[in-house]
Amino acid sequence: MPNRLKILRDVFGYESFRPNQEDVVDAMIAGQHVLAVMPTGAGKSLCYQVPALVRGGLAIVVSPLVALMQDQVAALKLAGVAAETINSSSDREANVEVWKRVASGDVRILYLAPERLMTERMISALQRLDVKLIAVDEVHCMSQWGASFRPEYDALQGLRVAFP
Repeated sequence: MPNRLKILRDVFGYESFRPNQEDVVDAMIAGQHVLAVMPTGAGKSLCYQVPALVRGGLAIVVSPLVALMQDQVAALKLAGVAAETINSSSDREANVEVWKRVASGDVRILYLAPERLMTERMISALQRLDVKLIAVDEVHCMSQWGASFRPEYDALQGLRVAFP
């Protein structure tokens, strides 16, 4: 059984992918850039979580909402995945402790808001680590015509230079 299907079953409890998930997962495992537009509830998160676990190293997930990050991390931890978030709702001490686990290689998936990620200090620190995948969740925040536009999402294009 391919590793991705074993992870899908053993970690997430699913026997098969939903429509369109498998193509996205395979492309991400192959290291391709992917834009996946799927409706709410279609399983977008699995499309980057499974490749993150297959590829090894550290995966960065850019997410706009602290509550969303916390929910994702809690669900991953329940599934036995070493996931964390560094965000503004945690005090400095807690964020420093998370960073120590990230820097030591104990974290597989790290959730960050674009404002936190796109600082020179964070980019520099992450460049010293084995970052294998960067996923931008809730990418609709990039649309300058939408009500939820966040200028920090526009800065994410700099990730291609920082992490070729």
